[in-house]
Amino acid sequence: MFPWNMLPFSKDMKESLQKMKPDEINNYVQDLIGKMMPNMGDMMNRQDLFNGFQKSESKHQSNILNSSTFETHDYVFVRIPIRNEEWLNQLRLYYTSNQLIIEHIPDREDSNTITLPAIVKRKGATANFKDGVLEIKIPKNIDMQYSQIDVTEIL
Repeated sequence: MFPWNMLPFSKDMKESLQKMKPDEINNYVQDLIGKMMPNMGDMMNRQDLFNGFQKSESKHQSNILNSSTFETHDYVFVRIPIRNEEWLNQLRLYYTSNQLIIEHIPDREDSNTITLPAIVKRKGATANFKDGVLEIKIPKNIDMQYSQIDVTEIL
């Protein structure tokens, strides 16, 4: 049975947590875990518990073009800030089932590849330029085909 009476729930808890800094919250949570599971230190380092919870964003960043990529239920979106509108005349866009290839920006010989967060369809992509941002919208592909692999025992 979980020892609920050991948790510090009170009316002022929400207010005090909102005033805490991220480092203070991290120390607070680690201290709580240490109190709840005192023998945990013997099994593993408590810091190892938090390695998988580092800061991350749902957007994927491309450093060269400063693009952002995200997905919705039906589409994958890639947004690329365009600093010079002349880029639109020389720009070439290609995509595969999981990558977007942007050629000729910022320089004529440049080629940038962005890995998409989901598998996309071969047709139906659109690109729109508005307010200095090129937005590429690609429909997602829901691939329900899968094959079974038989496992054989080797003697």
